[in-house]
Amino acid sequence: MSSQAPQFSIPSSPMQRGQAAVQARNFEEAVRCFAEAVVQDDRNPQALAALGQSLCWLGRREEGVAQLRQSGQLLAKKARKTRDVSLTLNLADQLQYWTDYAGARDLARTAVQINPAEVRGYQLLAVSCLRLNLSTQALTAARQAIRLAPDSATLQILLATLEAAEKLHEPARNRLEKVLQGRLSPEEAFRAHKELANILDKLGEYDQVFAHLHAAAELSARLPEVRRQDAGLVSRMIESYRAGFDPALLRRWSTADLAGDVPAPSFVLGFMRSGTTLTQEVLAAHPRVLVADESSLLSSLGDELRRMNPCSGSLADQLRALDRDGIRHLRAHYWKLARGLYGEKLSGQHLVDKTTMNTIDLGLLNCVFPDAKVVFVMRDPRDVCLSCFMQTMIPTPSTVHLFTWQGIADFYALMLDWWLLMRERLSVPYLELRYEDAVTDFEPSFRRVFEFLQLPWDPAVAEFHKQAARKYVNSPSFSQVAQPLYSSSVGRWRRYAHAFETIGARLRPYVDAFGYEA
Repeated sequence: MSSQAPQFSIPSSPMQRGQAAVQARNFEEAVRCFAEAVVQDDRNPQALAALGQSLCWLGRREEGVAQLRQSGQLLAKKARKTRDVSLTLNLADQLQYWTDYAGARDLARTAVQINPAEVRGYQLLAVSCLRLNLSTQALTAARQAIRLAPDSATLQILLATLEAAEKLHEPARNRLEKVLQGRLSPEEAFRAHKELANILDKLGEYDQVFAHLHAAAELSARLPEVRRQDAGLVSRMIESYRAGFDPALLRRWSTADLAGDVPAPSFVLGFMRSGTTLTQEVLAAHPRVLVADESSLLSSLGDELRRMNPCSGSLADQLRALDRDGIRHLRAHYWKLARGLYGEKLSGQHLVDKTTMNTIDLGLLNCVFPDAKVVFVMRDPRDVCLSCFMQTMIPTPSTVHLFTWQGIADFYALMLDWWLLMRERLSVPYLELRYEDAVTDFEPSFRRVFEFLQLPWDPAVAEFHKQAARKYVNSPSFSQVAQPLYSSSVGRWRRYAHAFETIGARLRPYVDAFGYEA
């Protein structure tokens, strides 16, 4: 029997050590290792891409995207010699994941110039242009992809979506009806039904819309990404928060306790499809405002709190266990994450954190930032539910409820009950903004908002749609906020009044509470 100790393989190169750190989800160590690899060879696209991904996972998105873009340029340069653009397109896919659609567009465009027969390049180019509100360019790219792969149902659905964006509703309708006659995966059929429902709505064929929405709802139960979600997570959290975030905890720290500390951001929240994106874009058009668009800044404080106090207990219990220095640490951590996301853009700006489902974290928000201000956006509950059902949402523990008609009503009731309870308990000042007022009486409504945030009125905010059209907006309503104000979405639910027979009673308390009479 050998007396020698077992030999273990220890990663030697910076790349190997970095990959091991990523496996352990130690992204700080991964950044150090990959940065070392880049110092050794700053023309190594793999090292640059690995460093970029790790920086993004660490929350330093601006730095990470810069590294990913540099990697993409090097990969494209190599591809010009081989005409193999697969790695270049993988990098474009990564940039899309980190919402750098401008960078992804540029890489995809380069890839199809190098290899015009690459279908995936045109698909990535079409999606990137769509998210940048470049619908004509997106449509051109999708048509080229279809020429190369006419039998692809996924591409046919994408092309129909882009045709609809260009108001080519009849061709889009015909395309989707033909697609639905073929053999489709559950995901393809789901998307085709959703897109066709929206097109029929635009064509005024209201009696046909809900048949396709309900067909998509039935298919959603078969989608792996939907089935993976913990559908009970949010309700369990709310149940715990109802008991834990009592008035005593919410008033434990005051603005005076935190004098001289870092400033508090303002928060815009509400329920999905209530007008929070419109509100954020109006605010973002102000020269002194920077908007955090659907970030995880606030929810990340829960992770930091658990790291600080790893013992068991609810989030409210862990906050009770903190002293003032602990709260100051959480505030500083929030701003550290914000600087990682936005860098120098934050300098001198009033930060508005618009993350719709921060509604769940109202208690955490109040405890850590008792000096914050909250704008809660509301809209007729019936229009909210209809808009949610018409949208295709990325599945999360919150949005998984929005795939079925009854699920939407139940989740809306859960969240609005929570708001009605918390608005009586909050110590932070809040302002309720009605979507309907915002679109029909714009200036007086938003003057109230800016006055509440102690910001001077700037007439430039009325041109918010021009700024929105030039950038990526992280919301299903990205194309709507790139247009001048319109009021056609007010009272839209009346076209589908028959559909509310099944959920009307569930919504009635909120219709009454917010003054949306029948």
